[in-house]
Amino acid sequence: MTTLIFGHQNPDTDAVTSAMSWAEFQRQSGNTDVEAVALGSLNDETKFALDFFKQAAPRVIDAANGADVMLVDHNEAQQSVADRADSTILTVVDHHRFANFETAAPLFIRAEPVGSTNSIIYEMFQEKGFTISAQLAGLMLSGIVSDTLLLKSPTTTDLERKILPELAKIAGIDLEDYGLKMLKAGTNLAAKSDLDITQGDAKSFDMGGKTVRIGQVNVVDLEEIYARQADIEANLKAEAEKNGYDLFLLVATDILNSNSTGLAFGEGKDKLEAAFNAKFDANGRLALPGVVSRKKQVVPPLQAAFEA
Repeated sequence: MTTLIFGHQNPDTDAVTSAMSWAEFQRQSGNTDVEAVALGSLNDETKFALDFFKQAAPRVIDAANGADVMLVDHNEAQQSVADRADSTILTVVDHHRFANFETAAPLFIRAEPVGSTNSIIYEMFQEKGFTISAQLAGLMLSGIVSDTLLLKSPTTTDLERKILPELAKIAGIDLEDYGLKMLKAGTNLAAKSDLDITQGDAKSFDMGGKTVRIGQVNVVDLEEIYARQADIEANLKAEAEKNGYDLFLLVATDILNSNSTGLAFGEGKDKLEAAFNAKFDANGRLALPGVVSRKKQVVPPLQAAFEA
């Protein structure tokens, strides 16, 4: 049976392209019976990247159906395929925290605190002397640009600063020009439903025994979010009640000015205020100046607040 390789649910560009780059790494290692798949529909940013580099979109699955699996860009069970417990996990390549993770058999794990899963996979290509084609370089580059906001996110490390220009050279593109176009492709809110905005990039976390759902949407003007705030908040409420989230936080991020605003529904708003030393204003908005990274700037302080 073909081994399935996938990133987290509600896949972003790094999740999708790291599955593809890890699949190619496996093929060059001699393991040819692998397939990169996705756990959900692709967002506009990812579609832009795949179209630009003429890469077909991966097959979308909702179950592994007992196949062996390789995980990229995630490890937590609630962020993975629904029937993961029925599969053998062969490898994990990730740059996030580890939580809710155990296996019945030994496996290969490569985890580093860097800006992107593709950054780790690039290192491994170099270590093995494997070939990176122009197309693959573009896909890997896209994942790194997405996760580091073109090197502006605090998750960026010296590794990304080193390898992005190298990948851009292989891909034959202008990094700044392509990167801005790709990021802006994902900010077209007019084409997104309220559900797309709240759930499109959302992940669930266990924090102090509570289920905390955190979504993030990139914009070039926060006023676009404010204009739809009532409908977005109604959707946060509906999704929280439907799925049993104790708290649902949406972080709207201005990618041009590197600031965010938080909208939330559920118990634990006091935890949000404590985590960020700020108060929701009269409009129900939590100002998050300088916050652009869910992984580094949102999850850790909120986890600490819930477990205090």
